[in-house]
Order: sequence, then C-alpha cells, then structure tokens
Amino acid sequence: MEAVMPLEVEIPSLRVLLDSELEEVEWEKVRYEQLNLISEKRIAAICHHQLYQRRMAKSYDKKVRPRGFHEGDLVLKKILPLPGEDQSKWAPNYEGPYVVKKAFSGGALMLSRMDGEDLVRPVNSDSVRKYYA
Repeated sequence: MEAVMPLEVEIPSLRVLLDSELEEVEWEKVRYEQLNLISEKRIAAICHHQLYQRRMAKSYDKKVRPRGFHEGDLVLKKILPLPGEDQSKWAPNYEGPYVVKKAFSGGALMLSRMDGEDLVRPVNSDSVRKYYA
C-alpha cells in the first residue's frame, strides 16, 4: 500500500489518478473541475472569515463604553514610570485632579492644574480617567 498525502486525497495528482486508470482527457477534465472548486472553496472561506470578523467586532463593540471628555471635566492622569525607575507596589498610579481645558476629536486632551497652570503637552484620553468629586 502506498502513502497518499492529505492534499492528494482532496485534489488527486496525476500519480493517484493513474492508479485509478483514468484516461488523460478525462483526467484533465476532472483536474480542471477540481481546480475550479478550489477557488470557490477559497472564496467561501474568505466570506466566512469576514462574517466571523464582523460578528466578533459587533460582540466586542457591545461591551465597549465610549468615554467622552468635555471642557471643564475633572480627570486623573496616569503616572507613567520612567524606564529604570523602580515603582513600588504602594506608589500612586494616578495624579491630579486636572481640569480638561480642551478636548480634541482624536482623543487628545489639553489639561490644566486646579490652580489654572496649563500642562505643556497634550495627553491621550487613554491615560486619564474621570474624577468624581
């Protein structure tokens, strides 16, 4: 008994078809039909993958709650440790509160301290959280 690769079981090669004693014209016809089926299967797999991606995105988006910041909101800014600087377990994770001076559409925020002093650089909205007082 001869070993047949799994690919040859689904798409028979010339060697497998010679063992089944098909004529060359009939083999070409069968081979052409199988190659056409491969492209159809590939298209079906791509459509299935896109449908799956859409379904996963929809289920993820159900759980996501948008965080909108407006001018005048109080926020806490995350303290980002510098490389090489040890941060202990008990060190604070956030600093503030800050006041949102301006909120941009891309998620950037211009912050100012409570005494009115502005921060030099804008801050990404992912690194702040609302402060409820």
